[in-house]
Amino acid sequence: MLKLAGGARIFTVFEALDRQQVSRDMSSDQNLKISVHESLESLEHVRLEWDALLRDYSYATIFSTYEWLVSWWRAFGANDRLLVLAFRDASSTLVGLAPMALTTCGPFPFRLRLLRLMADGSHDSDNLDLPVKAGFEERFAESLLCFLNSKRRLWDLGELNTLLPHSPGASALRQAFRKRKWVAVEKQTPASAVELPPTWEEYLGRLSSEDQKNLVRYTRRLEKRYAVQIYRCSVESQLPKCLEALFEHHQARWKAAGESGSFGSPERRKFYYELSRSVLRQGRLDLWVLELDGRVVAAQFGFRYGRQVFQLQEGNDPQHATDRVGFVLRGHVIKQLIGDGIQIYDFLGGTLGYKARWGAQPRAYLNVAFARLFSVGAAYTLSLHHASQSKAWLRKHLPPPIWDALHRMNLQFQPTEREDAASRIRSRDPLTSPKDRVAESVARTEENKKS
Repeated sequence: MLKLAGGARIFTVFEALDRQQVSRDMSSDQNLKISVHESLESLEHVRLEWDALLRDYSYATIFSTYEWLVSWWRAFGANDRLLVLAFRDASSTLVGLAPMALTTCGPFPFRLRLLRLMADGSHDSDNLDLPVKAGFEERFAESLLCFLNSKRRLWDLGELNTLLPHSPGASALRQAFRKRKWVAVEKQTPASAVELPPTWEEYLGRLSSEDQKNLVRYTRRLEKRYAVQIYRCSVESQLPKCLEALFEHHQARWKAAGESGSFGSPERRKFYYELSRSVLRQGRLDLWVLELDGRVVAAQFGFRYGRQVFQLQEGNDPQHATDRVGFVLRGHVIKQLIGDGIQIYDFLGGTLGYKARWGAQPRAYLNVAFARLFSVGAAYTLSLHHASQSKAWLRKHLPPPIWDALHRMNLQFQPTEREDAASRIRSRDPLTSPKDRVAESVARTEENKKS
């Protein structure tokens, strides 16, 4: 029960759920046993098996790890209900995971029960997935749908956002949707990544001649004006200084662009601290900073997983925009990553934009909304899909000034509560993403202030 101002109360969906509907163990016709984990304490017991599953999973990323998902849940999961399904074969070996959660969506009072991936909803996670051991994909998908169908009182519609299009588990699930004639609406959203060559010299050859010269020029200029130090955060005692600089500079750029700023959220700061401590101990934190005269003026926050680095957030001191500190830092970081044998520098979600100058190539994520046929969730999912199609048609055919005016009006009337499904879809729109608008603003500012 939630208490509102004035003592009013509303019942959450979770209080209305019949907990007896979730069995602790379930065997499917496909001979996969499903155990249901509804607490972090329960998940702790499968942590070692979880790690082993990911070690053998070719598509594993940091976003499927226990560390990422549990750290996210502690920061953002207070109003959701955990529902992680572990799939085991006849020998009780863990062969698949469906880390999910239950929440609500839709305009009041027509609240619907939404099933989504764990760590979705705050716009911090990309590459979310359903990791499955090779050879078990079809049985995993059929077992999952059998479970969801038997527990239909728990949910009205589902969302699987920021999936890799080639995820084996997700691909098998999409086929199962078609086989069972469930409603499933798919939408691609943009992403990008750089495939790094074996040598720095080869990589430099891919950049424009101007950028090649500027990497040398601005590095030398900084070294003449300041005491320069660039380093990767490697011990926990460095975390407060590095993270607080990231928060400060990132917030300054968002506010300059008229946005509220990602790190204005205490929950997000908590998430970054807990996650950083956890992955730092594993050697997976890729937090780089550039200091001038002992003060951090640029920070880039990412993770290593295998031969990949995922670049998540960054912040540059606006007072040093003419020094192009973010440009210098990224060049240095990429050079170090190539030397370390990293093969992919992943910019994650968002339009290509400024990332193309670093050799990024377009990729895509897949969002899948689904529901049982002839259900209220199916009607809601299809209505959102048709509304999105109408919006796309208007954007394509209206003159840009009229579209911009309509878009500004729409932003003024958007609800402040971002948890409903419609607003989540809008916030993932690549043409209206605040993250991309701010990043492009940074790139334009650096270009305009060359000296």
